[in-house]
Amino acid sequence: MTTNKSLQDRKLQVIARGQGNIYPAYVEKAHNAEIWDVEGQRYIDFATGIAVCNTGHSHPKVVEAIKQQVDKFSHSCMMVNPYEVAIELAEKLVVAAPGESEKKAIFVSTGAEAVENCIKIARAHTGRRGIVAFNGGFHGRTNMTMALTGKVTPYKNLFGPFPADIFHVPFPMELHNVSVKDSLNALENLFKVDIAASDVAAIIIEPVQGEGGFYPAPVELLQALRELCDKHGIVLIADEIQTGFGRTGKMFCFEHANVEPDLITMAKGIAGGFPLAAVVGKSHIMDAPLPGGLGGTYGGSPVGCAAALAVLDVIDEQKLVSRAQQIGARFTARLRELQDKFPAIIGEVRTKGAMIAIELIVDSDANQPNNGLTQAIIANAKEAGLVLLACGFYANVIRFLPALTISDEIIDEGLDKFEQLFSQQVNA
Repeated sequence: MTTNKSLQDRKLQVIARGQGNIYPAYVEKAHNAEIWDVEGQRYIDFATGIAVCNTGHSHPKVVEAIKQQVDKFSHSCMMVNPYEVAIELAEKLVVAAPGESEKKAIFVSTGAEAVENCIKIARAHTGRRGIVAFNGGFHGRTNMTMALTGKVTPYKNLFGPFPADIFHVPFPMELHNVSVKDSLNALENLFKVDIAASDVAAIIIEPVQGEGGFYPAPVELLQALRELCDKHGIVLIADEIQTGFGRTGKMFCFEHANVEPDLITMAKGIAGGFPLAAVVGKSHIMDAPLPGGLGGTYGGSPVGCAAALAVLDVIDEQKLVSRAQQIGARFTARLRELQDKFPAIIGEVRTKGAMIAIELIVDSDANQPNNGLTQAIIANAKEAGLVLLACGFYANVIRFLPALTISDEIIDEGLDKFEQLFSQQVNA
């Protein structure tokens, strides 16, 4: 009989330890916000493959679009023989992206590739070298994107050296007494000490830090960055890989600040679980690289593009952008009740649409991250029938990324399980 343990044993023999797994629970099937493992155990999925399945697991409309495309063809390479499905998707994405500027798109396979291509485009457009990122940010696992990522362990440890001309400044975190003013002062100091503003090609920022702990970028910061980039001719890159496609209660999170970035990375929720990513940006910037300077063998997979078109239809038809706000409100109400019960442990509840997190601390002290409790909750989530993720600059944040198609009944059942799990681990 196939069991989770037998599969985990086989995995450890043939897959490198660097590609670890949080749970030894092997998926047999999944539907919307629920997963069943090979032993028949059911889980409520509060992770959605790290914000990938915004439209739920195996949405019927997405599945049907994939089947129809595969029946036609699965690959020809967009740079050899292109196809209409990619053009149609690009047409929709340039309209969906924030701002009124004329835009163009490119397709790649992963979020890290999208970030890498943004750096290439920004450098080609400006003729400059420097890139500024933020402490705690996560931008991928390639060499360039690791350099941009503002956290060493586990993402950068053992993997250097990294590309030069990458600089970091603090990200505002109210709980940890880092203000917008602190961030902007650090940026101005960087221009005086390490690299002139006139030599900076781009500033890249997540409007809500993902792996960094679900800290939202204040509107004041995003607006100030837009002004600063305009003043110095710097490209403003919005990393919307985790925040895009309705996740935060807007199609893209920068819309909350009424700010138009120059370039936007898109991935994760774009195609309902199929590997696809994109860069969408202002046309005059996107066209800076010469023909052949951008692309990839699998970039703009016709199957992925077909899935993405179906995802966009589902988001529109089921009103998932506004549904994200409803989901966030429901989670927030319950988690604040839990915070009232454990005020010395839950330092903060943070919500941006359906990106929800709680930060765990010791004795009401935000300077004492409660890593032990965080790890215990994640380790015991399987037995509670939950799929949960941790994150955070201090590794003490539990994050919730439910499908935007999740029902209120499943939310409530999942939060009941979580509250019981939380109480058990606090009292363990």
